[in-house]
Amino acid sequence: MSQIYASAAPISTKKTNVDDIRRSVTYHPSVWKDYFLAYTNDVTEISGDEKEQLEKQKEKVKKLVAETPNDSTVKMELIDAIQRLGVGYHFEKEIGESLRQIHENYEIQSRKDKGDLRVLALRFRLLRQQGYRAPCDVFDEFIDEEGNWKESLLINDVEGMLSLYEASNYGINGEEILDKALEFTSTHLESLLSHQINSSLCKRVKEALDMPISKTLMRLGAKKFIYMYQEDESHNEILLKFAKLDFNILLKIHQRELHHITRWNISAADEFQLPPYIRICYEALLGVYEEMEIEMAKRGESYRLQYAKKEMIKLITAYMKEAEWCYSNYVPTMEEYMKLALVSGAYMMLSTTSLVGMRDPITKTDFDWITSEPPILRASSIICRLMDDMVGHGIEEKITSVDCYMKENECSKMEAFSEFGKQVNKAWKDMNEECLEPRPASMPILIRIFNLARVINLLYVDEDAYGNSSTKTKELVKSVLVETVD
Repeated sequence: MSQIYASAAPISTKKTNVDDIRRSVTYHPSVWKDYFLAYTNDVTEISGDEKEQLEKQKEKVKKLVAETPNDSTVKMELIDAIQRLGVGYHFEKEIGESLRQIHENYEIQSRKDKGDLRVLALRFRLLRQQGYRAPCDVFDEFIDEEGNWKESLLINDVEGMLSLYEASNYGINGEEILDKALEFTSTHLESLLSHQINSSLCKRVKEALDMPISKTLMRLGAKKFIYMYQEDESHNEILLKFAKLDFNILLKIHQRELHHITRWNISAADEFQLPPYIRICYEALLGVYEEMEIEMAKRGESYRLQYAKKEMIKLITAYMKEAEWCYSNYVPTMEEYMKLALVSGAYMMLSTTSLVGMRDPITKTDFDWITSEPPILRASSIICRLMDDMVGHGIEEKITSVDCYMKENECSKMEAFSEFGKQVNKAWKDMNEECLEPRPASMPILIRIFNLARVINLLYVDEDAYGNSSTKTKELVKSVLVETVD
């Protein structure tokens, strides 16, 4: 197979000690070590009984979906529960058809539900999630003449405000009504946490404020929602039982994959005389590409791997340029920095590589599109880079966007953070819009890009939970990759 490498001009430095030359943070060692080696095939085997039970329960849920009228609130609540429980992938055809009909009757049903903010916002969110351009004028009755939300109508409707809060996170650029909704509901829901609302509702509000549905990773969100759904007295026992079994079966699959990943019997890469810490990474990287090449050749789709390799070379070239800046103490302009940093954030490489093993209908056109740095990928990369730079500023010994912006605009760190916060919010709206019809690519592709931004949002809110191997990160991993649901 061809080699993966990148070159750059040699860096002049008087330092000779490796620890002095490498400007890096001393990261905490992995707390997992070889933990996942214990998940051998016999431990993670999915029994015939489990498979049989899953299929039987799946048919029951499918029947439940089919028998619930599309023009009912119950149907929307059922779809919402199915998706949030993480089992929507089993019923994509059924859910897609139901939401298509709900969209066709959007105005009629919205008039019927006039005054019911919870239901109006739920319908709006479900359709936006599906990629429909549901108009937000259904909320006009809750807006006063100055364009502000009518506090007197909403202040006592906690369920309605929670539903509106979740819906407003699917806003796009120019939807001022949703911008105001997000600000209004966030403020009032936060204040309500210390007041008299029941325990179950309080948990839901807190979870939503910490991580709204639009920014939640599927498996983590499903694990949390299973327990919240279980506490809801109106939950459907058939659906709950199916979701638990499905989660535990997927858990075994993921544990088996981690077992294989934790194993890398790595030999030395002597031909490049690489230092030990680079040698391990390099050998592992070549192993990944070799495995992909074998698999793609079997499917007659070897061309896919070439796109992934080119993106990796582009990434490594960006790393080398950043190293030049670092060791020459060069502070680039924001334009220079962002042009390079959006590549070095690795999301462009990861997005492209994630498509390599996907089944049809992934085409060469899709690879041409994703490697052209489309708006949704740039937006996801902006979120990654700016949130990373903000949380790591003052910790990592390297030039970041914060330094570039402060120098270029002669402003404070606080002012830079304020501006970056606005850019991150705009990037989320850009991604929301790219997921609405007509879409530039299929939803499975767009969701992969969206999920990368969700990862960063999860790890970099309030702390660097990625670089610090914090208790938070450990608990997140345990939740989705170690602990079953009962």
